[in-house]
Amino acid sequence: MITYQTEGVDMPAIKKRETSAWIKAVAETYGKKVGEIAYIFCSDEKILEVNRQYLQHDYYTDIITFDYCEGNRISGDLFISLDTVRTNAEQFGATYETELHRVIIHGILHLCGINDKGPGEREIMEAAENRALNMLADFQ
Repeated sequence: MITYQTEGVDMPAIKKRETSAWIKAVAETYGKKVGEIAYIFCSDEKILEVNRQYLQHDYYTDIITFDYCEGNRISGDLFISLDTVRTNAEQFGATYETELHRVIIHGILHLCGINDKGPGEREIMEAAENRALNMLADFQ
């Protein structure tokens, strides 16, 4: 089950049923089933607090993914800073909606086993994000 929650921010205008169907379809392309996924939309202040408390990182980010996967069933808590999503959309020349969907699926791709920190991994992640975003139109 996929849930959408907020902490200190307004719920973004996403189509939850359609977004959930898209997430499941993307996961299936990696041979994964969706278990318990919780999206927590929050502010920069909250994501910085989570980053410091749980990861000992002292910086803002767009998403933090806590992985609770077992076997081929993906589960996790995904904190998304809507402040950083908005800033990144402006910086990258993307719409807020497109950037939000990119970040939503970025966390799922991590749970599916795609990394983005090592050599060449960022390009692999970006390609996977772009493939997933191309699928989104089928669900909107």
